[in-house]
Amino acid sequence: MSSPYKDNFGKPVGHPVENWTGCKLPPRSDMTGQHVIVSPVNVARDARQLFDANNSAADGSRFTYLWTHAFDDFDAYRAWLEGMVANSDPILHAIIDKSTNMAVGVAAFMRIDATNGVIEVGNINYAPALSKTIGGTEAMYLMMKRAFDELGYRRYEWKCDDQNTPSRAAAARYGFTYEGTFRNHMVYKGRNRDTAWFSITDEEWPAVRAGFEAWLSPDNFDENGTQRHSLQALMHPVS
Repeated sequence: MSSPYKDNFGKPVGHPVENWTGCKLPPRSDMTGQHVIVSPVNVARDARQLFDANNSAADGSRFTYLWTHAFDDFDAYRAWLEGMVANSDPILHAIIDKSTNMAVGVAAFMRIDATNGVIEVGNINYAPALSKTIGGTEAMYLMMKRAFDELGYRRYEWKCDDQNTPSRAAAARYGFTYEGTFRNHMVYKGRNRDTAWFSITDEEWPAVRAGFEAWLSPDNFDENGTQRHSLQALMHPVS
């Protein structure tokens, strides 16, 4: 099927998307993996655990590139969490370590454009107990799998402060393509933010999914839990 619309030279415009009807909004239900459960935040269940997990990094550096400051007071954190949960967008999730049954991080589906099939993952904050773990990577895989495989989204986005080197590195590791930087995009915490944009499209997802699944396989780790192959290598194997 070719596009019925043509440019000034009579050539078809755009790539047709046949029978497109949009996507459903993400359900508020658990995504369960081998190492973690990604679950819509339940304030009564998760607030204290998340507060304590964040406070294990006492310097507050994990909040440098988030919209909020580090919370010293549990009641203030709980109130913020309640406000987040009341939103329909973003949909904030707790990441629960299955080995301890403790909430050790958060991530959200946000800027959800179901009409066009575009969704972003953001508000990511991993406590030290989750950072650089298999579960932390699995959480990102579970959220992508929901967006693409369960809900049929066409585009999955990642955005971060251009100066946030760890976030940029994570986006590349997780299979996102860098698309450019929006200069003077925002003002937050009294400073300018240039925002780096990344995405994965539905055409790219099968290769990204295969890389995640190969990396998460128990065969990819030795007896000490050390990876045999990196995630990026498994997504982009050398031919």
